[in-house]
Amino acid sequence: MSIKRKLVRIETPKPQPGFLGPDHTKRAVVSGGFSASDPFILLMDDDLDKKDNTPVGGAHPHAGFETVSLLLEGEVGDAAHTMKSGDFQIMTAGSGIVHTETIDKAATMRLLQLWINLSKKDRLATPRVQDLPLEHAPTLNERGVHIKVYSGSLAGLTSPIENYTPMVIADVTIEMDVTTTLDIPANFNTFLYVLDGSVVIGEDEKGLNKYQVGWLDMGTDNAASELKLTAGKEGVCFSLYAGKPTGDTIVSHGPFIADSQEDIMRFYSEYRQGKMKHISRVPESQRLSW
Repeated sequence: MSIKRKLVRIETPKPQPGFLGPDHTKRAVVSGGFSASDPFILLMDDDLDKKDNTPVGGAHPHAGFETVSLLLEGEVGDAAHTMKSGDFQIMTAGSGIVHTETIDKAATMRLLQLWINLSKKDRLATPRVQDLPLEHAPTLNERGVHIKVYSGSLAGLTSPIENYTPMVIADVTIEMDVTTTLDIPANFNTFLYVLDGSVVIGEDEKGLNKYQVGWLDMGTDNAASELKLTAGKEGVCFSLYAGKPTGDTIVSHGPFIADSQEDIMRFYSEYRQGKMKHISRVPESQRLSW
């Protein structure tokens, strides 16, 4: 018998000034309290409406985790690769990498960027980057339900993306008053982030509105579970994130995630000594395009 998932926690992240200047607004969709959000470390909703040609951003390091980027609007990237609206990318920072995110012209951009934990056995994985453009994302359009699966499997669709940490990431649009059910592993920590409209969730019919984050209850085994969803009067568009917890504790400092403070210090030392390669210089075998 399938478990019926319920909405157990609702959060409404507030808009805050971003680090890219006065034209940058950010919302911390996931932040802090890793024991509750495992395997998700943080998720930022970055909204940029840049009105001049002054460069912002730049090169910076990461290590010990993966960055997972879903570009909702605009363009972002570097000389090696440019992401466009609807594109998806996972960068495995692993043992340490440098990458560049620079915007040097007037631009409108909205980006969801997730940090997802690498378990202890994969913490120092060989860095790699995987790109899945919008046109190659598995897609379902059926009876008022529109789903794009970027990672994992959902609604009979499976993404080609390779994951160290099992996870499902999908863009879901449901037309007004349509009800659907999604199957998600019961032991995956799961949340929805509403980008537009509203949705009623579960048998107890709790509502979730634009810019709200809804966390589901979670089972203890790999049984199937069902998530019942009914779109509101304007329909709904949301991003779905579900991941299998690693069960680890982590140490976070700046751009690095580690198992100890000593590891953090080692990452900083390696970066200062120039031992971390730029992601654009890794071998082609570590650059996967689907």
